[in-house]
Amino acid sequence: MKKIILGCLLAAVSSMAIEVGNVPPSVVLSGEKGGKVDGSAWSSSMLKGKVHILFYVDPDERELNESLTHALKKRHFDRNKYASVAVINLAATWLPNAILESKLKAKQKEFPDTIYVKDRKKAVLKQWGLADDNSDILIFDKKGKLLYKKFGKLSNKEIQNVLALIEKNL
Repeated sequence: MKKIILGCLLAAVSSMAIEVGNVPPSVVLSGEKGGKVDGSAWSSSMLKGKVHILFYVDPDERELNESLTHALKKRHFDRNKYASVAVINLAATWLPNAILESKLKAKQKEFPDTIYVKDRKKAVLKQWGLADDNSDILIFDKKGKLLYKKFGKLSNKEIQNVLALIEKNL
């Protein structure tokens, strides 16, 4: 009986996981669930109209894909066609939310072209089946369809592939 229940749970989780080629189910972060740094709500339905790269990051793993961040900055993609979103998994760290939120406000001022979002309850992670305690990279096309996903550190070759994929879809 335990095996049947476990199997059903695993099937349910895997069916919720976002898949390349599909538009993921909508997730809204507001109120106690989180939201944008300015306090307004954030919805994954906003990932349309431009090519979007979304970083879903445990604050303790924020430097894991710093090489990708630097490579993206060097490319200077047209912000009329490209956007970046950093969703911070506040529930994945022991660091106090007040300190993290202060740092996020500073980051938002330093990088105004990136949308910084707080996920206080792992809502995006749970809804989309992302990897916890990690640095997840997701790329969406202009219609909101997932083009690419990677959980963990990208290799130099993967970084070049990500840049080429963004360029191709602008």
